[in-house]
Amino acid sequence: MRVLLVDDEEELVSTMAERLSLRGIEADWVTSGEEALKRAESTSYDLAVLDVKIPRMSGLTLKTKLQERNPEMKFIFLTGHGSEDDFRAGTAEAGEGNYLVKPVHIESLIEKMKAALGAG
Repeated sequence: MRVLLVDDEEELVSTMAERLSLRGIEADWVTSGEEALKRAESTSYDLAVLDVKIPRMSGLTLKTKLQERNPEMKFIFLTGHGSEDDFRAGTAEAGEGNYLVKPVHIESLIEKMKAALGAG
């Protein structure tokens, strides 16, 4: 499983990548939608974990752009805000089970990732 993590909170996303790597999951991380698109040009990912509210390009817009390049890629959304509107938008894109509110327990995230890829 190769995963791309996208969140503008650098400490959070780098720590999450490190914890996933310790559990044998290849995880790259970036802090913007633009960086995510560049990274996806050179690397193929099975799944992306996207913050819903990243500056300049929302996680929902980023999902659409990444999916155009890789229709097989799966997505999980994270939010720190958890408004009802965000919940509706995120679940409409990824399904209720693939929308998580921060802070996220790493084992819960891994379970969601495996389920999204049909391996759980």
